[in-house]
Amino acid sequence: MDAIVLGPGDGERHAMGDAWVDIKAGGQQTAGSFYCGEVVIQPRFPGPPPHVHDRLHDMFYVLEGSLTMRLGDEERAVGAGTFVCVPPGVVHTFSNPGAAPVRLLNFNTPAGWEGYMRDLAAAAAGGRQLTTQEIGEIAARNDFRPV
Repeated sequence: MDAIVLGPGDGERHAMGDAWVDIKAGGQQTAGSFYCGEVVIQPRFPGPPPHVHDRLHDMFYVLEGSLTMRLGDEERAVGAGTFVCVPPGVVHTFSNPGAAPVRLLNFNTPAGWEGYMRDLAAAAAGGRQLTTQEIGEIAARNDFRPV
């Protein structure tokens, strides 16, 4: 396995309506151990439906802006410098109801989330805005269970 060095804007870029992701590392680069993507979420992005993962640890590190996270029954705004780790089985979602973009790193272990990002981008090709339901249907193929 080789070292990975990617600069700003480097990676496998995928646009998804009001968001884009640069896949920085996935299963192929990490022997299946984790996924890392840099994500920018535009203002008023509704986010995916509330959901759980059966195996996946879903982690967020906010770099810029304020992300709204729902964790269980609690909703909170998390700003730059905040880290959130959502273990398997915890209901969660996120959105950007604000007026400014949010930039974050999304980490997942084990790897595989890069497949979801690619599928989501393919569905949003041509700038098509996906509904929360469509996001949920695509995600359901990737250890994502809407609740």
